[in-house]
Amino acid sequence: MNDRLTIGEFSRFCQVTVKTLRHYERMKLLVPSEVDEWTHYRYYNVSQLQQLNGILRLKEMGFSLEEVRELQDEGTNQPSMKQLEGKITQTENLLDALHERLALLKRMADMRSKIEAMDKISIQHLPEMVVASHRHMLRRREEFLAVCACVMGPEVQRMGCRRSLPLNWFVVEHDKEVKKEDIDIEVFEEVDDLMPDSSILKFRVLPEVLVAVCMKCQGTFEHLLEHYKELQAYMKEHGFEPSGPRRIRLVEYLWNQRDPEKWLYIIQVPVTRDKRPRLTKKLLFRS
Repeated sequence: MNDRLTIGEFSRFCQVTVKTLRHYERMKLLVPSEVDEWTHYRYYNVSQLQQLNGILRLKEMGFSLEEVRELQDEGTNQPSMKQLEGKITQTENLLDALHERLALLKRMADMRSKIEAMDKISIQHLPEMVVASHRHMLRRREEFLAVCACVMGPEVQRMGCRRSLPLNWFVVEHDKEVKKEDIDIEVFEEVDDLMPDSSILKFRVLPEVLVAVCMKCQGTFEHLLEHYKELQAYMKEHGFEPSGPRRIRLVEYLWNQRDPEKWLYIIQVPVTRDKRPRLTKKLLFRS
């Protein structure tokens, strides 16, 4: 084997790009052993293979190129025990962060999968959750986002609340009838921990809902009353009675969907079975 290799030969032998070698040269990490003064061709010695392998190994262990250069300036390519322990701690922290990211991605994928698989109307179980809430009178339902962004959001951040991820926002409308203006709402956000109430936020545990009739809706809130009527007809037909305030869970809204026609929300109504005997046509016409 020739002791002198061109930059192309050296890059192929070491399986790194010529661009990488030029970058290392600019950083004075790995300088060619010879540069032809006429052609400016760069040549490397076979002995520099070990030097390059040392750089690549340190990179694999998480050392930056700046840190590698500092080691070279100190006359060694071997990190100290203290430096190795520091990299071990950094790597463990990175692994923890990656595990959290993986769990979040799985929760998000699971949520999206369930929502996409939902029928228009379905029966669901709503788990117990810790929530922060804020009650507000809205002139119009679309002002909900302003309450989240300008009132609840800053207060959640100020108090240092740990938000549940993926974010879970929903609204409870306290008016008995569906209204288009002057709506008495309570905005809820799922959080990880109970905290002392503030002048803006109230914290509590919402108990689980064993049975809820849920309806998946897309578009603006213009047809909300029609959705409620359809939901009520379904409940009546199947013998369900409301047992708690209705919720509107916002899945796709102004924060992640600009097109109002693609807004996605789920109406959730806690229910119990109506145990009264239901009059069938057979009973009605019995003599």
